[in-house]
Amino acid sequence: MRPIPLVDVKAQYEPLLPRIREAIEGVLVGGEFILGPNVAAFEREAAAYLGVRASVGVANGTDALVLVLDALGVGVGDEVICPAFTFYATAEAVARRGATPVFAEVDATTMNLDPEDVSVRITDRTKAVIAVHLFGRPAPLAELDQLGVPVIEDAAQAFGSPDIARSGVASTFSFYPTKNLFCMGDGGLISTDDEELAEHVRRLRFHGSRDKVDFELIGYNSRLDELQAALLRVFLEELDGWVAQRREAAGRYAELGLGSACELPEDEAGHAYHLFVCRSPERDRIRAALKAEGIGSAVYYSTPLHLQPALAGLGYGRGSLPVTEQLAQDNFSIPLWAGIGTAEQERVVSVVQAAAPVAS
Repeated sequence: MRPIPLVDVKAQYEPLLPRIREAIEGVLVGGEFILGPNVAAFEREAAAYLGVRASVGVANGTDALVLVLDALGVGVGDEVICPAFTFYATAEAVARRGATPVFAEVDATTMNLDPEDVSVRITDRTKAVIAVHLFGRPAPLAELDQLGVPVIEDAAQAFGSPDIARSGVASTFSFYPTKNLFCMGDGGLISTDDEELAEHVRRLRFHGSRDKVDFELIGYNSRLDELQAALLRVFLEELDGWVAQRREAAGRYAELGLGSACELPEDEAGHAYHLFVCRSPERDRIRAALKAEGIGSAVYYSTPLHLQPALAGLGYGRGSLPVTEQLAQDNFSIPLWAGIGTAEQERVVSVVQAAAPVAS
């Protein structure tokens, strides 16, 4: 039978190829490739979509985090609280600034930061909290905002959710090709209602300069390029439809009875379903069965950040974040993208049910 990938990005952009070619040709004809009219236009359009005053295009999602932390003055001696159940870049950005990542526990159901656990980890050295909207599900921003520490939204997996970029000092995004809003390479964005912060980030992304003549800051070379911005403008127009299709597909898995064989992610109105991540003590057997049938699956963050070799010096040991560690042991994702067909999902459910017929 035909293989079913974990995600089929080509299926999403293939119908748009005429518009994609037109967008690329427009950049080639215009001859501006760095911080040109498409970057400026995409920044305006993204800000309008997100409902914020400003957005700033940067080279990738990791740089977006680093630049925000830099603009906030985070550095040596500071602490930034973040989850350990997320991609390495979240903590890496903190360490890159010379600050200390402080790992907090996550909620077993939402897999997002647990505000109560965050609260007990705040010290007089805490400079910020990074809230990750994991797998497209919004983090508990209202509760985190009440803790009195600046909140940065790591929204790399959640563009398209109506519940992001609504609080905190800034939101950061990645446009890696498998994201909900993607480009054909690397790209990132910072959104904020703080015009002063936005201007600071604009200088940081171009070597600390406003005009290529005077260099006011020790900055970076981190710019969203014109070709990627042109493509993002095309894809942004499709985003709401794509997210609706993701949500429809997520609901279909439940309707098809997948919950009889594993624990499904809970639905909520703001969930953008970047990934469809389930849980089961029979994860390895389920994944082996899927692989045998040519069906893609993946495990996320099997070694949580607090147990990563590069961060061993922070002193966390196995057992220090039990919820996080349990999630790392039993999570797995199954195929989901905008446009996945019912027949494909039926086949996925059938294989999972055969491999683990009794719900965990």
